[in-house]
Order: sequence, then C-alpha cells, then structure tokens
Amino acid sequence: MTPDAFNGGAAPAQHARDFFLARQPILNRQQHLVAYELLFRDAASGAANVVDHVAATATVMAHVAELGLDNVVGESLGFVNIDAAVLMSDFIGFLPADKVVLEILETVKVTPAIIARIKELSEAGYQFALDDVVVKSEDVRQLLPLAHVIKVDILGVQPDALRSLVFQLKQGGKKLLAEKVETIAEFETCLDLGFDYFQGYYFAKPLILSGKKLAPSQLAIVQLMNQIVADEDSTVLEHTIKHDVSLSLNLLRLVNSVGISGGRHIESVGQALIVLGRVQLQRWLQILLYAGAGQGDGLKSPLLALATARGKLLELMTLKRYPDHRSLSEKSFTVGIMSLMDVLFGLPMEAVLGQLTVAQEVHDALLFRRGELGDMLKLAEYIERIEQAWPLLLPVMRKLGLSAEDVAELQVHAFRWSNSIADASA
Repeated sequence: MTPDAFNGGAAPAQHARDFFLARQPILNRQQHLVAYELLFRDAASGAANVVDHVAATATVMAHVAELGLDNVVGESLGFVNIDAAVLMSDFIGFLPADKVVLEILETVKVTPAIIARIKELSEAGYQFALDDVVVKSEDVRQLLPLAHVIKVDILGVQPDALRSLVFQLKQGGKKLLAEKVETIAEFETCLDLGFDYFQGYYFAKPLILSGKKLAPSQLAIVQLMNQIVADEDSTVLEHTIKHDVSLSLNLLRLVNSVGISGGRHIESVGQALIVLGRVQLQRWLQILLYAGAGQGDGLKSPLLALATARGKLLELMTLKRYPDHRSLSEKSFTVGIMSLMDVLFGLPMEAVLGQLTVAQEVHDALLFRRGELGDMLKLAEYIERIEQAWPLLLPVMRKLGLSAEDVAELQVHAFRWSNSIADASA
C-alpha cells in the first residue's frame, strides 16, 4: 500500500509531521509492557486521534507508516483508534497486521457492511479491540464475537456495575483491558476483578513509603554513580563493581546484550570501564537501577521504558539546540532518566537527590521543573499526557524553539533507542 492508494496522492505523507504522537503503555497482569496505544494530535488544531475528515485520517495513517511502526512500539503491539471511515477505507493497509490491534471507537454504528468489513480484515490477519465499553449495548453485542480485546473505561462504570460487566464479558472468553487506570488501588481492584491488561500511568505515580531504605543492590549502584561524579580513580570504580558480584554480572550482561561494544564481547569489568568510559558507565548504571539490577524480566519494566524514552528525548532536544554542547546533553539525559526515581525508590525526589550527587541545574529541573532542563522535562511529560496536557504543550515547545516536526523526529529516535533496551532481553 502506498500513499497513491487513496485520493490526494502523496500529499498526506508530506504533512505527516503535522501530528504529535504519544504512546500510552498497556501492561499485563505481571505489569510487563505488552503494547502501546498510539495517540495523535493535529499540531495545528489540537484535534485528537482519528478525525472525521478522511484526508486527515489518511494523513495519520501515512504518519504511522512513515515513522515505521517498529521504531515506535519495538517488540510490542500498537493499538490504533479507527472510526467507520477508516475501517471501510483501503488505507488500513498502511498498518502491518502483525503489529497492530485496530481499536473500534465507541461512536461506530454497526451495520451489515461494518460487520462484513471486520470479518474481511480479520481473515487478513488483523486483530480488533472494542473501545470504551461501559455497557453491553446492542452494537457491542454484535461486535463481541469479532473482537479479541474489550477495553473497559473503569471511570465510566460504577463499581457494582463494573463487576457485573466484567463477569458478563469474561463469560464470552474475551481478553479485558482496563483503561484510565491512574492509581495503584485502581490497578489492584481491576486485577482482582480479572482484567488481563491495564492502560494508564498508575505505575509512574510515586508511592512514598515512610522509612523506606534503598535495597543493597540499589545502594551499590548509587555508591558507584557518586564515585564517578567525584572522579574517583578507575581502580576504585573497578573495586566497587567487583565487590558486588551481582552488579558485576548484570552490568556485563546489559552492556553485551544491548550491543554497544562495537561487536566485541566484553568479558571483564576492567574492559567494560575502558570501552564505556565514565559518562557512558553512569548512563548504564542509571538504566540498571530501573531494570531491577537486571533480574528476570526487568528490561520489560514499563518504568524503564518511560524513563529511557524521556532521557533520550531530552538528550536529543539539547543536541538539537546546542549541537556542540555534549556535557549539557548528558545532564539532559540524567534529568530525563532520573525524573522517575522517586517512583523507583518509593522516596520523595528530595530524598533521592540527597543520596545522589547531581549538578545544580539537574537538581532544579528534577525538584522544581526549573530552568531550560526543567522546561524540556515538562515538554516530555506533556507529550506523554497529550490528551490532558495539550494546552500546556505548545507554549513550552515554542519557548524551547522546537517545531512539531523537530519533536516528531526526535521522538522516533528516542522511542527506537528506548525500545532497543527493552528488546535486549527478548
């Protein structure tokens, strides 16, 4: 399928950068990342997701194709909203059947033609989800046999009605996805009810635990990071790493799995220090913190995916603005990846910063969202929450001198790099 397959020729592809892209994580019952819902906003009008005008919808599809879906979602699936016009169109073919779940909006009115089209696309390998199900309406009943995933808006259903709805849908053997899950309590409720998937940013909310202390593995990494900042001798760094066998093994595993060694297999801590250098070593230690010291499926952590995408996006924004200012770009990366360490540690950010030595501008950005680095962090956060934070996004973007095209391009590079970390454990 090419852009010429719909009226307007290649025009939509030329305007693909006029859209902002956000990806909202979808987790399974083990809280591993399995998919993203892809959300689009028109940079000019602010219109969200799929819009009524077919040409604009074609542009969104062209945008997805141009980005390269693998770059955006990595090994995960991408949920993409579609309305009746998109469902009936030929340009659905822009989306690879093995990488997407087509999410039928609740506004779609069921007709024999709609049912026939869904069956046709199902035979072609596409999977479908029903969006924002709050009751078993007649339309929902007709679509249920054709859907693989049922998305339930948990904010739109009263608790008793939610339990009844889940029971009814589960009887049909469907996979249920709870959307708009924003707190740990909501996640636990949905887990108990039997939901299979969970969408929302509940996992990125700080759960501050009184008197909580860092785990020994976390303390070892924090100590090493502080030694790097203090410019300790390499023999001191190597001794600290070797003193913690788990840290040594997991650092070597991470460095080798991500393939940053130029094809060489790094076999020793000393070799890793030489190949990486201090700045890169500190970066991989920050990643290792989120990966749970590399244990089990830690690289599939949604918190790691969010933190690494933020870090890389801030680094790239800085390099876009200041191409020759490498040290500032490293500080930007640190701001992005450390911005979720209060969640990771279960401590207030002020307490986290009390244990880690950081530059003053990094401190101010993390604690107060102050300064240029603070503005970059706000921009990254606003993009993640594009549905709610849209009015705040454009002013910060303009303040930083970035265009919608700049942001779109940098996001794809950030997503690709973040995905490479998560995919390293595949």
